Amino acid sequence: MDMNSWIWIYTAVFAGGAALSLLLTPLFGALARRTGFLDVPAANHKKHAGATPLLGGCAMFSSWFIGIFAGILLAGSGLFDGLSALSAVMPGMMSALPRLGVIAGGALLAVLLGLWDDKRPMSASAKFGGQFAIALLVTCYGGVRLNVFIGDPLIAGAVTVFWIMLMMNSINFFDNMDGLAAGVIAIALGIFAVIAGLNGQFFIAANSALSCGVCCGFWFYNTAPARIFMGDSGSHFLGFLAAVTAAEISFFDISYSLSRFPVLIPLLVLALPLFDTVMVVVIRTLNRKPFWIGDHNHISHRFVRMGLTRPQAVLLVHLLSLSIGLAALPIFWGDFRTAAVLVFQSLIQLTVVTLLQFTLAKKDPV
Repeated sequence: MDMNSWIWIYTAVFAGGAALSLLLTPLFGALARRTGFLDVPAANHKKHAGATPLLGGCAMFSSWFIGIFAGILLAGSGLFDGLSALSAVMPGMMSALPRLGVIAGGALLAVLLGLWDDKRPMSASAKFGGQFAIALLVTCYGGVRLNVFIGDPLIAGAVTVFWIMLMMNSINFFDNMDGLAAGVIAIALGIFAVIAGLNGQFFIAANSALSCGVCCGFWFYNTAPARIFMGDSGSHFLGFLAAVTAAEISFFDISYSLSRFPVLIPLLVLALPLFDTVMVVVIRTLNRKPFWIGDHNHISHRFVRMGLTRPQAVLLVHLLSLSIGLAALPIFWGDFRTAAVLVFQSLIQLTVVTLLQFTLAKKDPV
């Protein structure tokens, strides 16, 4: 199959996702203002100056869903029958539609759960219960499964449910400054698109490229000063997408991956939000506070306490995410020595950042 053809396809899909998001985000922003679905300034993590529309998650999901639906229609229309790259994989696309439908349904439920929490804050137990139901749905009926090193299907299913819930909450925690979460997930999905393309997982690569484009289009409006927030609906949607994409690329079937170390790939690509989640949970536990109650101990907040402005702190987190995430590419085709050195290097980067934060950051909250 001609890889150059796929590069053009992925580029077009990315551009389509970005265009849809650029078009739909301000429309949902206007809808939020007309319906009063706004984030009113209060003692929160973002410290915004005025009431801000809170339907960014709906804008991203709508862009993503329309992009997928349009792609299926175009691929099945016969318009591109002369393009051998697409015609060769059409049978596989048709057979994957039921699974894709379940995953899309899970994404919609994740958005609705977050939307409800945005409007009427839920208890932690209710939110976790909703996340558990969504994760269980896509694990049982969507074919998403973490099978690497796990022989028992029940244990594999339980680990998969935990992984999806972990990522949904990690991105929810991580969405604490303008443009932060959208940028980090855009970087992650972009790297996933490259890795899936190299691995011959063309549908996953196309979906990752589409999702990356959607994030980039939304980021244009979400970067400081944000004109719209993604809210819990957006953080749940992006966390769900990241979890499912990572599982499909790296964990689903180790025999299919061209990499010798597929397990390491998502852990590096998503290292920053995962690392941040572990850190804040540890800090909150040591301070004898519930880990689900927000505070100002995230990596971005500590960068601000070191003297950076909020946009500078967000940029630094994005650069760190890109730097560590790019290590997944040489690991993809490298040997054990390559993987060991790059993992060690990434751990050193996180250690240096942690030491700087805990020694230079002021104690006053952001």
